Amino acid sequence: MNILVTGASGQLGTEIQHQSKKSSHTFFFENSKELDITIQEDVKSYIKNHKIDFVINCAAYTAVDKAEEELERANLVNAQGVENLVLALGNSGKMIHISTDYVFDGNAKMPLKETDTTDPINAYGISKSIGEKFFIASNVSGIIIRTSWLYSSFGSNFVKTMMRLGKEKSELQVVSDQIGSPTYARDLANVCLKLVECDFSDKKRVYHYSNSGVTSWFEFAKEIMTIANLDCEVLPIKSEDYKTLAKRPCFSVMDTTRIKEDFNLNIPFWKDSLRECINNCQN
Repeated sequence: MNILVTGASGQLGTEIQHQSKKSSHTFFFENSKELDITIQEDVKSYIKNHKIDFVINCAAYTAVDKAEEELERANLVNAQGVENLVLALGNSGKMIHISTDYVFDGNAKMPLKETDTTDPINAYGISKSIGEKFFIASNVSGIIIRTSWLYSSFGSNFVKTMMRLGKEKSELQVVSDQIGSPTYARDLANVCLKLVECDFSDKKRVYHYSNSGVTSWFEFAKEIMTIANLDCEVLPIKSEDYKTLAKRPCFSVMDTTRIKEDFNLNIPFWKDSLRECINNCQN
């Protein structure tokens, strides 16, 4: 197959590029400068000219706070961009679309299932939720993968920020009342590449994927300092004491049973994947 990976300069896109080198498929990796998915004619021409069979859509507007002030731009990328891709692929195309835990309101008490009602509480989550609906309403076969707390040795993310600040400061404050599951982008990249090989013709399904285990941003930061051997004390604070433009879900733990059972996946524990990522950052 000819496979287009959008958002190729991001964390997940870069990991897919590195992990796809042994694949028998032909991959086309494009960032927003090379292919702007918000321009319908450009997307249509690209998919036609390159005879694209399959899209892994990693392209996204992910600046959560900035999206509160740039809702139109967030919707263009996260919603209109998805519609442009599925329209260009048509009836015969297939796609894996990457979505987010932020489509939920964060008020759950139990791990979130794919069938739970979405009710985003910020502009970013709203734009991603609209994108999901465009995909589900389309004629394209494929799946949505909702993920959470994504990090990598590439790009900008929480892990790399904490490692940098841990070298610069003796003390940091991190919110302790937002609960979720970190996701190593390399693990998710390998899942995407495995799913490309699966036959889901004429099917559309939503899956949740994150590393196993549950933590808070505070505990996550503490573990980063421990693994990276950084002498920086991490102190817990409440979300109300760390003001941001966008509200964050308090609870983002997702139930990954469906993807594990349907594709026979063994999902790594978050601390093990974090250790692997930090080792890659330090080598």
